[in-house]
Amino acid sequence: MRVVTLLPSATEIVYALGMEPVGVSHECDYPPAAREQPSVNRSRVDPEASSGEINEQVAEAESGDGVYAIDREALATLDPDVVITQGVCDVCAVDHVQVAEAVADLGLDAEVLTLDVHSLEDLFESIHRVGAAIDRDEEATDLVATLRERVAAVETTAARAEATPTVAVLDWLDPVMVAGHWIPEMVEMAGGAYGMAERGAHSRPREWDEVREYDPDVLVAAPCGFDIAQTRENLDDLTERPGFDDLSAVRDGRAFVMDGHHYVNRSGPRLVDTLEFLAALVHPELFDAPPRDAVQAFSTLRA
Repeated sequence: MRVVTLLPSATEIVYALGMEPVGVSHECDYPPAAREQPSVNRSRVDPEASSGEINEQVAEAESGDGVYAIDREALATLDPDVVITQGVCDVCAVDHVQVAEAVADLGLDAEVLTLDVHSLEDLFESIHRVGAAIDRDEEATDLVATLRERVAAVETTAARAEATPTVAVLDWLDPVMVAGHWIPEMVEMAGGAYGMAERGAHSRPREWDEVREYDPDVLVAAPCGFDIAQTRENLDDLTERPGFDDLSAVRDGRAFVMDGHHYVNRSGPRLVDTLEFLAALVHPELFDAPPRDAVQAFSTLRA
């Protein structure tokens, strides 16, 4: 079975099910073995630019040939049986329509499997779908069972909390975007209240005044595609906004940066890690602190 994965979350799923893809996307970096596989696409956006510059580049790319380009020669050479792509966000990974067109134009005998995750339940269903497509049904069943047990453990512990802190998770800084999709339900599972987006809703830009008015008890900055180091380089996009230091989360030392690249915005098995990290930020009295390579306090980064 020859599998090409065109988004990092799918790559993580395939590896978790005991198979190594023959080709991946340019962003696939976990597990580390994924970095050694040939890339089948490239981005027209500079990932090292500032959050504002990236936003401008994305807008320009979307009005032209798109954010991503498929290396058709590489795809043809790999001759996959299955190509896994996504339908969630054209900015996050190559679009399924573009993939299907490439497979058809090249005359490849390959199934194009599109993942469309907006919730944890969608993630579990996607793992089963990938397992069926690559003949790893039993492994998929075992993986989903383990992930469900961890989710249940978080919910059980969070139910002991005496308070329900309000939470805001930002998945972009310039402009400010409030995280949607799986984040609202995960915050609620972790014992928090998420008042700026509905479960399953798309992430979208919000006026800074809306965030100030909401005034969350817990604030998490997790820009899509940024690890903690890159977020720190762009932190002024948030901290220099009027009234930032007056937010309750900032005053109370409950403002954090989380690795958005590997956790918050990657809809693979490690979303359950993200749930556990969020639970620790919402209810530190009930959960162990998350690792520093995944979450750091604003006060530490601004020191």
